[in-house]
Amino acid sequence: MIGRARLPRGEGVWPWLAAGSLALSLLMLAGLLFLLAVRGMGHFWPSPLTLVTLEDGRLLAGQAVREERQPNAAGRERLYLTGNRDLDGAIWRWVAVDEIAEESRPRDLVVLERTRWGSFQGRLLALEERGERVEGEAAWAALQARLQELAALRAERDRLRDEIVVPLVRRMEREPLAEAELARASARIRELQARIAGGRLLLESVDGRRLEQPLEQVLRAWRPNAMSPPAKVAAWGGGVWRFLAEGPRAANSAGGVWPAIFGTVLMVLLMSVVVTPFGVLAAIYLNEIAHQGRLTHLVRIAVRNLAGVPSIVYGVFGLGVFVYGIGGSLDEWFFADQLPSPTFGTGGLLWASLTLALLTLPVVIVATEEGLARVPDHQREGALALGATRVEMLTRVVLPMTAPAMLTGVILAVARAAGEVAPLMLVGVAKLAPQVPVDGDFPFLHLERKFMHLGYHIYDVAFHGSDVQAALPLVYATALLLVLVILVLNLTAIFLRHHLRARHGALPRR
Repeated sequence: MIGRARLPRGEGVWPWLAAGSLALSLLMLAGLLFLLAVRGMGHFWPSPLTLVTLEDGRLLAGQAVREERQPNAAGRERLYLTGNRDLDGAIWRWVAVDEIAEESRPRDLVVLERTRWGSFQGRLLALEERGERVEGEAAWAALQARLQELAALRAERDRLRDEIVVPLVRRMEREPLAEAELARASARIRELQARIAGGRLLLESVDGRRLEQPLEQVLRAWRPNAMSPPAKVAAWGGGVWRFLAEGPRAANSAGGVWPAIFGTVLMVLLMSVVVTPFGVLAAIYLNEIAHQGRLTHLVRIAVRNLAGVPSIVYGVFGLGVFVYGIGGSLDEWFFADQLPSPTFGTGGLLWASLTLALLTLPVVIVATEEGLARVPDHQREGALALGATRVEMLTRVVLPMTAPAMLTGVILAVARAAGEVAPLMLVGVAKLAPQVPVDGDFPFLHLERKFMHLGYHIYDVAFHGSDVQAALPLVYATALLLVLVILVLNLTAIFLRHHLRARHGALPRR
């Protein structure tokens, strides 16, 4: 009949079910990414401040978060992010919708991002610095100019501390210290700190309470109700950039995730460098060299079973063998003068990379061996017939044709390793390690240091923070970032795989 869909002959409804399952999976993936993007990236948008007047005359200012019916409430209640922890002891407040008499958005309401006590929401009355007092709109303009100056001073102070003072202090234990250079850097840091300190803001909450705020604790200030759409877009872009480029602060509940990004990518790259040659060599031995008997069959079964071992078991193995075994021995042989403070006998980037290499080794072995099995025998026989040795046949004919399958195994290994958290908790990941393990001090890449990881950062912020509600946007943003990092790493490997496949030709599937 016209208009009636015809099912493929002999296949029934199975193709439709397979297509529907694929479409549902893609839809769920798109929904997950959309949720992470909206909840995470929306955190950096300067939301408007609402001035709420209650029926009893009380005032509050905050950002409306959500509205719902509480179990023991007569009507619906609305949650506001009010800030001002130093004044109220909390930054959240539920308000019954029926008790709201009036809502407005005054243009003079100010939001301050501070290093202590979280944000402040209220009004700016005056700026006092160097014996001068500025009030009104002039105070707002002076505050913006002063904050830009403070940002430059903080950047120079942090650069001196991270690039000069910290490396010099670390070298104190193993070589004579350049005391003159350290003294100059320390004097400059004290000078910068003196220029940062001083000055204060006179603030007022919407209910009339006054607050004196040290200016050195203020990072940024904005008036969300007075910002134009282009200004909000610029502020959103600046917030996203700071999230990507800065280190964490306030016990990981604020600031950025740059050390975690760097640590995740570096660990995955080191893991890939270690696991790829070992996995490829093991697959070559099993498929090309070893006698295909019962023992080889048992080894293949064992390798496939290793892929299903819980990751925490690999973490325990890495802790016992790598950290305490190999690392402890290295400390006794080469760093005995620094004991009982361990150098390699504690968790670090090297041991975390090796542990994840063991975790993903079965994946690379299986994928590479399947690629080797798809190489036609006449390719091997032709190379040998032309006078090539067995090594030349493997390196110049078989392995280039197997390279796409090898990269498939590496892609799967990267996807699994980048998201693992449980083994890293035992072998080197840290809650806070603002210094990345790469600097100008020899040997430049410090594999013995602890590092931060995006997956563990998500776990720590979500479950170990003092305010889970405030941490949720950062959790969403970091989760989206972790997905994007894994996607970029996988796309890089996929691009290389397609390049090699186009160069050496596609292998027939068995």
